[in-house]
Amino acid sequence: MSVTREQVMAALEAVEDPELRRGIVALGMVGEVAVDGGRVAVAVKLTVAGCPLKAEIQRRVTAAVEALSGVETIHVTLGTMTDEERLGLRTSVGGGPGRPSPFTEGSRTRVIGVASGKGGVGKSSITANLAMALAGRGHSVALLDADVYGYSIPRMMGVQRPAVMMDDLIIPVESHGVRIMSIGFLTEEDSPVIWRGPMLHKALTSFVTDTFWDDPDYLLVDLPPGTGDVSLSIAQLLPTATLVIVTTPQMAAQRVARRAAAMAQRVDLPVAGVIENMSWFVAPDTGTRYEVFSGGGGPSLAAELGVPLLGQIPLESAVAIAGDEGLPVVTARPDSPAAQALARAATLLERAVPVGAAPQGVPAG
Repeated sequence: MSVTREQVMAALEAVEDPELRRGIVALGMVGEVAVDGGRVAVAVKLTVAGCPLKAEIQRRVTAAVEALSGVETIHVTLGTMTDEERLGLRTSVGGGPGRPSPFTEGSRTRVIGVASGKGGVGKSSITANLAMALAGRGHSVALLDADVYGYSIPRMMGVQRPAVMMDDLIIPVESHGVRIMSIGFLTEEDSPVIWRGPMLHKALTSFVTDTFWDDPDYLLVDLPPGTGDVSLSIAQLLPTATLVIVTTPQMAAQRVARRAAAMAQRVDLPVAGVIENMSWFVAPDTGTRYEVFSGGGGPSLAAELGVPLLGQIPLESAVAIAGDEGLPVVTARPDSPAAQALARAATLLERAVPVGAAPQGVPAG
């Protein structure tokens, strides 16, 4: 029994674009569909020329049609949308140019900024692992790398391709189930970013307002260390954000991290909790625990701010190795002590900032 064009179209309606997460029929990506007995030909119109996921789209279309009874052969051709078609698609999925921030009052997305007073405390690693842990708990998660000068999220998340531009709409790169945007997608890996404040603000505004985030449950933001221009811009662009402060046990680091909390207070951002990183090291041969950076900075800072201590993460080489290999430790080695501590921190964070509720953090100070 021969397949019909109606059956082919019905099968194609279930095929989603891997980046836009919408059906290709609804997106207008399906062109001519020809059926001749058991031979089927489908023309697919890609959103942009050179789409990095064109092979995956072709595979999905082929698999959907091949599953129909009566199909003998399937031929998929790939073209590109016209400028007019692409503009219509861009408007339908992302609004028009210059749209306001989608993460304001009334948004279902819970925005969590991960901040530190100084560099070198493992803030980016904490952010990547929290994102992976929340995604592993069934949430849709996005990750904005706002550490413009010291971006490292693309490497930690194993991203090896740039973001796609659909006119002026940026399509974030998905890796390990997390949608990611970083300045690292727009520059060469070894190229420094040499920008003054206005350029930074313009870029961050574009990352927030001109990126197809698609209303995730959580948007995690890897903030740069300190309390400079980027942090202030993020506070303006993401007024519903809640902060997590990362410190090490050293009291010197704790005092610097306290300044990040003071910044949060100045811009009316609540603090959900504190994570202490590199809390101790356990010798693999003897099992002896060494407090390399002794001082109790994490518990002390949490008590001073009146917020929960979300976790104390042990110092493990597995964390750095996993990040360098592009798969955060909560997924790469889920049974390791550091991974378990990070997973518990994500669980506590999920409770402190539940999806669909107002931020539950408390003012810092």
